[in-house]
Amino acid sequence: MKQLLPVFFAICLTNVHAAEQVFFSFDDHAIPFRDNVAVTPITAEKHPANPVLRRGPAGSPDHGHAILYGTVLKLDGKFRMWYLGMFETEIKSGQAPGWWRPMCYAESEDGVTWTKPELGLVDFNGNKKNNICLIESEVPSLAKVNDFLSILHEPDEPDPSRRFKCVYIAHPPFEDVRGGRSGIGPNEKRWGAFIAATSADGLTWKVVGDRPMNAGNERFEVSGLYRFGNFYYAPGQLLSPWAWRMDGSDVGRVTLSYRSPDFVTWSRAKAFAFARPGQLTSEPIKGQQGHMGAGMWNRGNVIIGLNGLWQDAAEKPADPKQWNLGVAVDLGLIVSNDGIHFREPIPDHKVIPRGKPGEWDDVAILQGHAFVNEGDKTMIWYSHWDTGSTLKNMEIGLATLRRDGFAYLSRKVADSPAHVVTTTFEAGEGERVFVNVEGVTGSAPLKVELLDDFDRPVPEFSGEDAGTVALSGTRVAVDFPKGTIPSGRQLAMKVTLPEGADAKLYALYIGTE
Repeated sequence: MKQLLPVFFAICLTNVHAAEQVFFSFDDHAIPFRDNVAVTPITAEKHPANPVLRRGPAGSPDHGHAILYGTVLKLDGKFRMWYLGMFETEIKSGQAPGWWRPMCYAESEDGVTWTKPELGLVDFNGNKKNNICLIESEVPSLAKVNDFLSILHEPDEPDPSRRFKCVYIAHPPFEDVRGGRSGIGPNEKRWGAFIAATSADGLTWKVVGDRPMNAGNERFEVSGLYRFGNFYYAPGQLLSPWAWRMDGSDVGRVTLSYRSPDFVTWSRAKAFAFARPGQLTSEPIKGQQGHMGAGMWNRGNVIIGLNGLWQDAAEKPADPKQWNLGVAVDLGLIVSNDGIHFREPIPDHKVIPRGKPGEWDDVAILQGHAFVNEGDKTMIWYSHWDTGSTLKNMEIGLATLRRDGFAYLSRKVADSPAHVVTTTFEAGEGERVFVNVEGVTGSAPLKVELLDDFDRPVPEFSGEDAGTVALSGTRVAVDFPKGTIPSGRQLAMKVTLPEGADAKLYALYIGTE
């Protein structure tokens, strides 16, 4: 496979200091030491205008459905969405007709009202007046998106043609997969190809190389893309016989992950990235699985996301074409501190639950890579999945939370002291501590002290010289009487909840204004 860019370019990009470091209340690796506190998870609020992006009219590339097996980013003041369309209303052989779900594009000023611009790039139904993105490849079948689409934007990429990167699933004919395959499982009617592509503008794409990234390996349903440390990671879904538990026993849908230092050459080995807790007990919980990896949100020092909380139907459908009829899927929270291993911090908590029977998003819902912090809100887009395969109401909705308000810490036992201590961090020059908190007042402030890497109070930033927060808000600066926090030094934060107040701590940040 051709080397498109020297490896050191990709590595150099990773050395840029993260914009901020985030310590979420639910992250017991970032905040490992806790005294008399408990975590309360929050369920997102669905937007009253849902679904905010609907499928198009007959003859349009998203007439069959519009689903957020895709990504939402806010770039240059505009919300940009890449999603999968489908132009027929019937599923054949368990997949979209012709094994093609076009990569469609939409824009919005507010994340609620979306337009589908005529890109003029791809001929569809005899003209180019549509919102389909162009994907070019030496092997045409590799350019046909079939499933999950993940977009990454890297504005500091030295090569302008690679500033947008994406991965997706294609189902090329076996004869188009150059480089060989191994481990093909029983009854393999199609092969899940992991495809990588790059773009200068996010609209016209070029497939990387002339073969899938998993050529020579098993099928792989890639469903994510992010960079963490020195590597790009591409997590995705597999199940037995292509995946198994540590002892070799069978497992349902779990998340495995490839990695690459340059977005060109990918590892043959895969990391076992995530399994729902019930899949790893000595006797697995019947029917509990994860669905399609996870929708990821890279926050610099930590990755959070949404995973499909899959539960099998109570009884297997009689019609094999309706294999997933009765499956239920809600969306649950996951977190990773190393970019490789994920966990459910609050098992089975539903960040976004499926709708009630008869609502547009009932039965099952799907996650995307679609998180934006806008003002005091976190916006999350998701879509419906009709597991009965009739494509009913498969459109895209919006849910919101308080900014970074997935959960909060509060006092467990009333009238008793409560505090937490973070793991160590290193602040950059001029960076400050910020808190996302509510329920504090001038007479009952939050107290923030700095500790050294041996858990000893730093005299200039503890005791009477500790920082205090007397104002509720999503990003309130902590002022220390003796100046800004030291840079280039290993420190930790001790945060004490106020007495006589029902304070709720959502997150801590190390960053700039």
